[in-house]
Amino acid sequence: MQKCKGMQWVLFLGMMLAFMLAGCAQNKTVGNDNAGLPQLSNFADDIKDITVPAELEWDRKGSMVIKTESFRGGIFTYKGRVELTSLKDYMVASMQDNKWRLVGETASKDIMLAFVKPNKTCMMVMSDGILGKAELKLYVAIDKTGGSANATSDTFPQ
Repeated sequence: MQKCKGMQWVLFLGMMLAFMLAGCAQNKTVGNDNAGLPQLSNFADDIKDITVPAELEWDRKGSMVIKTESFRGGIFTYKGRVELTSLKDYMVASMQDNKWRLVGETASKDIMLAFVKPNKTCMMVMSDGILGKAELKLYVAIDKTGGSANATSDTFPQ
């Protein structure tokens, strides 16, 4: 009788391990270079031209979005196990592929990159996080007025 209970326990543990591994296997993506790359279009309607590596996960608590008649944007935070230099290389290539122009770069402990497009700005800060996870923060601003003279003259006196 004792042997039967021991076998049931081993069988139970084996089944639990199989279920856990099956759940993890569903999170992997296989395919071409762009497969599994989340786009920011999930967060703000007009941000469809910024992609991040699949290894990074969106941190809802560290993110926020603003949408008004004339402005859209926000702070988008991602975390994951990637090396900062490879993350920087990926983001520069990805942004340039999406027609963003790199206008500024600085590095110390963290890496900061600045990109622009007509009526759009994206600043990003990459840093080493807790427990070996890197953090990518995107600061995105989209001017919905198109940068018209009327919109800026009311805000900034000349």
